[in-house]
Amino acid sequence: MSFPLTLTHFYERARTLFPRGEVVSRRPDRSLVRYAYADFCRRTARLARALERLGARPGDRVATLCWNHREHLEVYFGPPLIGAVVHTLNLRLHPSELAYIATHAEDRFVIVDRCLLPLFDKFAGSVRSIERVIVVPDDGPTPEPYLDYERLLAGGDDGATATAGFPVLDEDRAAMICYTSGTTGKPKGVVYTHRSTVLHGLAIGLVDTLGVGEADTVLPVVPMFHASAWGLPYAAVALGAKLVFPGPHLDPASLLDLMAAERVTLAAGVPTIWLGMLALLDEHPKRWDLSALRTLVVGGQAAPPALIEGFARRHGIAVTHAWGMTEMNPLGTVARLKRHLAAADDEARLAARASQGHPVPFVEQRHVGESGEVLPWDGATLGELEVRGPWVASSYLGGEGADRFTADGWFKTGDVVTIDAEGYVRIADRSKDVIKSGGEWISSVALENALMSHPAVLEAAVFAARDSCYGERPIAAIVLKPGREATKAELADHIRDRFPKWWLPEEYVFPGQIPRTSTGKFQKTALRERYGDVLAARPPS
Repeated sequence: MSFPLTLTHFYERARTLFPRGEVVSRRPDRSLVRYAYADFCRRTARLARALERLGARPGDRVATLCWNHREHLEVYFGPPLIGAVVHTLNLRLHPSELAYIATHAEDRFVIVDRCLLPLFDKFAGSVRSIERVIVVPDDGPTPEPYLDYERLLAGGDDGATATAGFPVLDEDRAAMICYTSGTTGKPKGVVYTHRSTVLHGLAIGLVDTLGVGEADTVLPVVPMFHASAWGLPYAAVALGAKLVFPGPHLDPASLLDLMAAERVTLAAGVPTIWLGMLALLDEHPKRWDLSALRTLVVGGQAAPPALIEGFARRHGIAVTHAWGMTEMNPLGTVARLKRHLAAADDEARLAARASQGHPVPFVEQRHVGESGEVLPWDGATLGELEVRGPWVASSYLGGEGADRFTADGWFKTGDVVTIDAEGYVRIADRSKDVIKSGGEWISSVALENALMSHPAVLEAAVFAARDSCYGERPIAAIVLKPGREATKAELADHIRDRFPKWWLPEEYVFPGQIPRTSTGKFQKTALRERYGDVLAARPPS
């Protein structure tokens, strides 16, 4: 049968099959709000109808400036049910960047948390396309002249919950727009279609990917403004899993409290989140009952083996390492152990689990050299990773960045990797971060992983500094665990035997905190700006 792959089907499954499924949200005041999927579907339908009454048409952009909570989940589905498009705005960006992105996307409606109105007011006047602003009253009453989200829904029709009242949509219609982080040039818009989002959501449910199912309690720590929270909200609704949203409280203690109280089985976030959590668990190993937790999903940047091993050995918590990109909806690979590797020794198993893994179904991969030649899967040859698949973008919004897409249908990821004979990908660096010293590449990721295995090191970021002799040399920025000490000499000794001498960091700096991007990744450009001339400032040896 010709059956459209649309989010309408996911919504209808939740309504008819999982009406008692639960959604839990933490508010700014730390109180918890609970409701069932039946209520979610009723409110989502009311939102869709309210937007229609306000004049929303198919293709219109409905922007969100929100934390992770139940209303944000309703917006994930409400606009797409009527053919409109959700556009998630990154609340950690500068107002000028938000103004650019909202203007570029031609946002017509904005749904914003009341606690984020001060940020919204800094850029809203610069976006001429915005016609209606709807406020989620998360920390108090909605001020004039804005529309109140709850009052808007209260004016809807309780009976308009079934799909019979919504249009039949083309599966290739846009459902969501997410923008890249813009670390190199202006942010670029990536359009997720109904089809790509549905296929991606089903892939997340496969047992050898993330295995999301009805019995799970899923906590997306990854922000809902970033790559659709890795697709987890869509998959959870389709499959009936319980959803737990942390709101603005993302510190390790708050997350651990929530995970223990709600018996979370799967949580997902970037390495920096889990590094802080691991340090707190090491300090207080018996404070939280995490016996329900089957895995922590880590992505966004390469996770150090010390993180994966630390959770497993000291706390009995499995970490699932995954890789993807905004341009991929975002899942690409998952580090699952193949059957024959499960019987390997500890070192081999950790090496596989700490890799980026092998591709999930329908994602294909290759890596190429500087002249475009396809490279062998030998586990040693470095090249840029390219991918293709049904949820991989074929272009950016407006046709920008055309050089990232090859003539034969591959997307250039910008990640420098090796691929071994088993298909496991290992990221050596981002192409913009790779250190080229004396004409040879040095992997900052490998150095970071080794440094973070030191018991005193909380975080390590290795970046390139200018050098008059070799062009570039590696510098290591180190953040130590509270109450711990380590000298430059001790850190150098810790990794000396693991790498060629010319790979070793030329200098160590201790910035107190490593700067991060808006999505929580280490921002090496800021480190290069601050310490890029540190070698030139040293006295000659």
